[in-house]
Amino acid sequence: MYQKEVEETRCLWNKLADDWLIQVGDEGDRNRILNSDPVLWKFAGMVDGLKVIDAGCGTGYLTNKLKQLGAKVIGVDFSTRMLEIAGSRYPNIDFQLDDCCQLSTVGDEEFDLLISNYVLMDMPDLNGAVDSFYRVLKTNGVAILVFSHPCFDFGNSESLEGGTRRTFKWEHPYFEIGKRVDTPWSHFTDEFIWFHRPLSDYFKSFKRAGFLIEDFEEPRIREDKYHLVKDERKLNQLSGWPYSVVFKLNKT
Repeated sequence: MYQKEVEETRCLWNKLADDWLIQVGDEGDRNRILNSDPVLWKFAGMVDGLKVIDAGCGTGYLTNKLKQLGAKVIGVDFSTRMLEIAGSRYPNIDFQLDDCCQLSTVGDEEFDLLISNYVLMDMPDLNGAVDSFYRVLKTNGVAILVFSHPCFDFGNSESLEGGTRRTFKWEHPYFEIGKRVDTPWSHFTDEFIWFHRPLSDYFKSFKRAGFLIEDFEEPRIREDKYHLVKDERKLNQLSGWPYSVVFKLNKT
């Protein structure tokens, strides 16, 4: 049903992969470092000895961090170029070519922890991905899902008054589900494709699959990290509006 959209998205991420490595490197980009990664690690807790899957691993920066913390981790992605980069940078990690909507290379109830970091908004088949996540987790396993906040599209926004105010432009109604295309930004030369759905649809999908929502946050920069941002406009943006949401789900 979604094969055309999946292939279109796969081709796009193959083209974007080298530029994406520039964006995230070995530590993640500024948004991840200052906003969402601290929440991700708080929700994950101690991962030493856990069997973990990084679902939608991209170029592998997070997979590598999990490995360094003692997790028995694999990374999966549907982009061949992403995995070529990940494998060359982190040759001691098992990376597998797979679609998060299927996870056909992974058996049932294999993992203690699943992390999907900025992936679900790129998935045309939300329920397929969530069902796959549920299937591969052990009973009482945990899924940590980070994705772009559907209420705040920074690709269609404008900063005002030194960043203390911001206008968001909606080209489509919030409740209208469908594909969106963002123009290239920063050093990227290709468009970005993603799939908008209201936040309530994510809640419904998690509940339908059988997950219990254990925790939820809209990350923003902590005050103890303010000194890392030299630009006041950027600091106002990081502290004033959430880029993302983070769910901690439990397979009961």
